[in-house]
Amino acid sequence: MCHLSGHMDQSMRAKIDTVCSTAEAFVQLYYDHVDKKRQHMSRLYMDTGLLVWNGNGAKGKDEIQKYFHELPRSEHTITTLDAQPIVDDAVSSQLTFVMQVSGTVRFHENPTKPFQQTFMITAQGDKWKIVSDCFRLQDGLF
Repeated sequence: MCHLSGHMDQSMRAKIDTVCSTAEAFVQLYYDHVDKKRQHMSRLYMDTGLLVWNGNGAKGKDEIQKYFHELPRSEHTITTLDAQPIVDDAVSSQLTFVMQVSGTVRFHENPTKPFQQTFMITAQGDKWKIVSDCFRLQDGLF
């Protein structure tokens, strides 16, 4: 997923390595929960987390849990994943990163559709938590 080249200080290289390995593991955990363990979705979000799902929003992990509970059964297939750390000055030295995921999703018996999802994730204690999550089906504009 991540390939580093050029000149970069060791601290930034270490952060990028951490972000890359964390992003891969987090994506597997997240989509496994969405597709098979939806009753535990709130555990992945900060208490004040934000979800924007195809233009609809939920704030706070309890509201997010309720939102996921009301969605139809799903099956996601991931095709791309990109992640990068956010610079220390912007997040008070808290290891935080942005992740972009794309793939396809099938809800219940409906046709498969492409989607794109963007996460901001931060370390909270020894766990990674979602600060912000924006999901969008990639239906044509016209």
